Amino acid sequence: MDAIYVGIDVSKDRLDVAVRPSGESFTVGRTGAGIDDLIERLKPLSIKLVAIEATGGFETVVAAGLAGAGLPVVVVNPAQVRAFAQALGKRAKTDPIDAAVIAHFAEATKPRLRQLPDATTQLLADLVARRRQIVEMIAAESQRARHVTLPRLKKSIARLRKALEKELSELDDDISDHVRGSPAWAEKEDLLASVPGIGPTIARTLIAELPELGSLDRRQIAALAGLAPWTRQSGKWRGKSFIGGGRASVRRALFMGAMVAARHNPTLKLFRDKLVAAGKNKLAAIVAVARKLLTILNAILRDKTPWQLKIA
Repeated sequence: MDAIYVGIDVSKDRLDVAVRPSGESFTVGRTGAGIDDLIERLKPLSIKLVAIEATGGFETVVAAGLAGAGLPVVVVNPAQVRAFAQALGKRAKTDPIDAAVIAHFAEATKPRLRQLPDATTQLLADLVARRRQIVEMIAAESQRARHVTLPRLKKSIARLRKALEKELSELDDDISDHVRGSPAWAEKEDLLASVPGIGPTIARTLIAELPELGSLDRRQIAALAGLAPWTRQSGKWRGKSFIGGGRASVRRALFMGAMVAARHNPTLKLFRDKLVAAGKNKLAAIVAVARKLLTILNAILRDKTPWQLKIA
């Protein structure tokens, strides 16, 4: 029997699914019921790999649900899928990536899969099940709110909804923490953590908060992180350059990494020392190190090459 590869294109409200080599395709909702339906359809198949495109967070619950059901899941970098499609001459640079392309990428490249431990699989299954229950309770309270008129009851429903929404947010954080530390994201995390100065916490922050890493050029990625310098200017007057904007959580993580790298990463330590020797103040030097670190991390994910090989 042929090995079966599945590609899933995740959007906010739905999952487009393609199966190779049969060519079957279908769509389900990105809801608890939709994920259950997807698992029911995939479980009987001899699946070698289910590939899900990283889409800035929408894929997390999907990956958790499938992994919790024991299906072999990997999360793939959309930039690599697009490059694969372009190499085949099937997609222009601006064409959307669809589920069939993702499935073809998985079949052709066979991304390395590392199975989840049984305890983690069960934990993810339990977290996803509980999340579904909370979503159903929120929906039920919303339905009740449409039919009550007493202010006292409206306040009661509003308080309960607020508590349920808080619980849902915390569950989503738990699921994200466990999935992003799982084999589904392990390859990307391993590549980032190969750079001295980048530990698991920083790597997972970048995976979660900067999914574009590896798919943009160095100027674009620096702008997203708020590390692109801009200059105050009026007429002929030109002030100092500053950084700002972008994603504050990413910038904080990169500053932490830069401070460690400036001491323990030989390449970046030398870079910092040269800047200080040339008259840069220490803070400006760390900002420059953070920007260079981001450029290195962007190239590592783009080329799928760990640090040791990158500098060889």
